[in-house]
Amino acid sequence: MSTDSLDKSAYDHLWMHFTRMSGYRDNPVPTIVRGQGARIYDSNGKSYLDGLAGLFVVQAGHGRVELAEAAYKQAQELAFFPLWSYAHPQAIELADRLAHYAPGDLNKVFFTTGGGEAVETAWKLAKQYFKLVGKPMKHKVISRNIAYHGTPHGALSITGIPDAKKYFEPLVPGAHKVPNTNYYRADEITGVPGMSEKDFGIWCANQVENMILTEGPETVAAVFVEPVQNSGGCFPPPPGYFARLREICDEYDVLLVSDEVICAFGRLGTMFACDKFGYVPDIITCAKGMTSGYSPIGATIVSDRIAAPFYEGTNYFPHGYTFGGHPVSSAVALANLELFEREGLNQHVLDNEGAFRSTLDKLKDLPIVGDVRGDGYFYGIELVKDKATKETFNDDESERLLRGFLSKALFDAGLYCRADDRGDPVVQLAPPLIVGQAEFDEIEQTLRSVLTEAWTRL
Repeated sequence: MSTDSLDKSAYDHLWMHFTRMSGYRDNPVPTIVRGQGARIYDSNGKSYLDGLAGLFVVQAGHGRVELAEAAYKQAQELAFFPLWSYAHPQAIELADRLAHYAPGDLNKVFFTTGGGEAVETAWKLAKQYFKLVGKPMKHKVISRNIAYHGTPHGALSITGIPDAKKYFEPLVPGAHKVPNTNYYRADEITGVPGMSEKDFGIWCANQVENMILTEGPETVAAVFVEPVQNSGGCFPPPPGYFARLREICDEYDVLLVSDEVICAFGRLGTMFACDKFGYVPDIITCAKGMTSGYSPIGATIVSDRIAAPFYEGTNYFPHGYTFGGHPVSSAVALANLELFEREGLNQHVLDNEGAFRSTLDKLKDLPIVGDVRGDGYFYGIELVKDKATKETFNDDESERLLRGFLSKALFDAGLYCRADDRGDPVVQLAPPLIVGQAEFDEIEQTLRSVLTEAWTRL
């Protein structure tokens, strides 16, 4: 198709995800046709720095021929076969590799097609597990405010973003929310001014215990948390948070699910982010970076203890996906993980995360920048109307700032990233793991220019 034909067909036939389609009635749809390294190119040939790794996905960068060749070779040999009572070598080898990387006794790998399905799988598995061990009342889940866990009805129920859920209610019952770990807003969250970061972390973890006790420990099956919470703008865990959360889950026989759909596979500099923060969950959910986006796959990784009753007698898990553990996706994932090892991508992130943070911290001299937070190659920049009071924008101001100006202005300036208002307005950054100081500087300079202009428009 010509560029003009692509633009017309994009509006006429392609229903884009999480997109206000009316905005493209009279405007061309941005169409990305090529990627190379940390850059993407549109249908007009313009280059952009991919500051979001597609969607927290393209860890190894665009245009990696070896990953494309892995898919081509596997499709010639065995393009498809299901995992429904059968296996194929690629899924076996990938499960073995993931079990090797996972901490503790997380040795059982249930493949899905993506992250939302992995979360859905984890909740269903937790419910059945407690039925199998004689605790059938344990079915509820606890997650955090503003946290995003996926779009299937179960995963959406675990999600803590009201606007993401309101059109699809009633959802799955039994999902309860507790405060998140946004230390920048700790005074508002706790009602206690001046709390230290460590005390705030313990306070946040204790809110999980309070919810378990409120609902009744005999009814709560699992707690779902991201190592660094995405929605709201990259909330890292305060010191002591996960240690206390693990204690609470153990005390009340509640499963701790580490939702690492974004944070796994190098985003924070480790294969699994729970390792970086020193806790061992009962279940890990993951997807995105497992293949660097070259083919879709997800997984729910389960401890031997939780899997054990499913491996007894006539018990089984009546759940699955046609394309879960797809041979081509599994082959690409194996090639991607080999690339991680060969090029030392995790260590590259660990070696450079400090430089990324210090470069972004320069933006704090702008009146619109309230906070810079995150970990590894995963950062959020919270925007405020008043730095002294941390006053945020109202709904109309946020609409004009983010959708009316920032999103398009950043893209036009050559930076693909995310301006988001799920919670307070933020700009999110998660570039491919191959980038270094040159790209950090480009990100900072582009943000500085656009955010300066945004402030003059308020």
